[in-house]
Parts: sequence; C-alpha cells; structure tokens
Amino acid sequence: MKKFYYVIIVLLLSFSGTSQNFNHDAWDKLLNKHVSNDGLVNYKTFKTDNKALNNYITSLSEHTPNDATSKEEKLTYWINAYNALTIDLILRHYPIKSVKDIKDPWGKRLWKLGGTWYNLNDIEHKILRKMNEPRIHFAIVCASVSCPKLSNEAYTSESLEQQLTKATKDFLTDISKNSISEDTLELSKIFQWFAKDFKQNGDLIDFLNKYSSIKISKKAKINYKDYNWDLNE
Repeated sequence: MKKFYYVIIVLLLSFSGTSQNFNHDAWDKLLNKHVSNDGLVNYKTFKTDNKALNNYITSLSEHTPNDATSKEEKLTYWINAYNALTIDLILRHYPIKSVKDIKDPWGKRLWKLGGTWYNLNDIEHKILRKMNEPRIHFAIVCASVSCPKLSNEAYTSESLEQQLTKATKDFLTDISKNSISEDTLELSKIFQWFAKDFKQNGDLIDFLNKYSSIKISKKAKINYKDYNWDLNE
C-alpha cells in the first residue's frame, strides 16, 4: 500500500508545473476579440488588453512543458506561445508599419518561461521545427501580410490535428500567398526557406498534394512569390 501511494505522489509531482491540461482560454478570448476571420489583427484595441495578454504570458511561464507532457500538448503550448509573444513584441513597439521596423525582432530574449529566457527564434527553430510537424509553419504567425493568417481561436490539444490541417489548406488556397495549378506553382517563400521541413515523407510536391484540392504534377515548375512584411493589421 505504501508503494502504491508513493507511485501516485511521484506521478502527481511529475505533472505539476507543466502545460499538461493547461487551457488556453485566456488567449482564445483575446484572439476572438481582436483578430478578424481573415486573420487581421486590430493592434490598437489589442493594446487596451495588454494586462490580459501579460497575465496569459505569465500563466505560460508557470506551465512550461516537461518530459511528461504529450506531443500534442507541447505543440499546442509552443504554437500559442509563439503567437502571443509575437503580438506582445508588436505591442511593445506599436505603432509600426512592419515587424522589420524592430531591430532584430526574432532575436530579442524578452520572455522568461519556466526559468529560461526565450526569443521567437528559439521557439521556432529550436523547439517547434524539431518536433517534425511541418504544418506548424501555417500556425505560427510573424505579424506580416504574407504570413499565414493568425487564427482567431487558440490552438488546443484536442483539436490540434484538425486545426493544423485547416491552417495548411487555408494557406494553400489563399491566392495572395500561393497560386497552384497542375503544372505551375507560385509559392510562398515559406516553402523555400524551410524546404527540408516539407520533405520528411517525400518531396515538396508530395506534401502539397496531401492538402491541395488540385492534383499537382511531379514535373510542375516552381517559382516563389515576393514576401510582404507589412504589418498584418
């Protein structure tokens, strides 16, 4: 019996302070309020909710993932964290016309989560990309017009698969981001910058054909669109 209670205590301790079962309702409410269905952000009104955003970031810092956290929970946590911290970065400098008006925007270590200081590059390249889920590129948003649209609902572990698939399909069907036909592709530079991420189970065409409504030829010619860094407002 003592051994049984010991195991229970160890399990409870292993889950404390993690994002396990951590809900992102506070972030969901902010997105519902300040982001349109088209993914445009009203930074002016978002700024009036700065306290609520800071409270959410504080809650993130108190519930960082650990080894006991599922992959779905980790992805959910870090996708939401990336998007919330990007909004926070913009609000710290707003009004601006582009994220690139900020010096080294992705390299600023402004946020302490679970005792470690992070910047946006850390989250994208050292955490999310290493989780072998290429669809994260359509869920994390760098506050620019050519980025995928920012979802106006938080990601959740329960709905993550459907949310990532929807984000990917929405991005591919947005003709301002990608123009797709059977033999010719004009793609977002996201596919060029992170090319290896989309070749885990075949080549880029294989990846695109999983989510495109148009069957793309293996011999399709690929070009890349210019990237618009204007603010997504």
